[in-house]
Amino acid sequence: MDTDAAVSHISEVVIRPVRDVDAESLGRVHAQCWHEAYDELISKAALERLSPRRMAELWTHWMNQGPAYRQFAAVVDGEIIGFSGSGPARDADAPRDRELYFINMLAEFRSTGTGQKLFDAAIGDEAAYLWVSSANDRARHFYERNGFVADGAEHTEPFLGEEIHEVRYVR
Repeated sequence: MDTDAAVSHISEVVIRPVRDVDAESLGRVHAQCWHEAYDELISKAALERLSPRRMAELWTHWMNQGPAYRQFAAVVDGEIIGFSGSGPARDADAPRDRELYFINMLAEFRSTGTGQKLFDAAIGDEAAYLWVSSANDRARHFYERNGFVADGAEHTEPFLGEEIHEVRYVR
């Protein structure tokens, strides 16, 4: 879909906590977001192994981890178009107590301000850190605009049977 057309039909973006009934929709949107965001970072064969059903199962697990975990959905006209999540740091050498785990949005809704709303819901202006693909310039610029800086830490993350090189950002 043309981005301008997507923007023109948005009546209102609602950012709200995810709900148990969202798991199937979140799984479908998550899978589509990964296809759109990672198609240049990993092979087509790896992406073909991605299952919306498996992603829905992961969401069912994630949304039942307790109040320290924050997950939000962006909803337009009753449909989930993106999501964000943060929680306790997962790394032993974490530079902050809170980690931004993910922000993903359907490509047609990028550059509409929705990503910023999802970011604000997940961590606001809290001190936090995150890992991002070193090849994802769009995301890196977004995080830099929000006060994050690369701190020099890097690692290789297994992803759908392949690997993605990631850098750590801290604020």
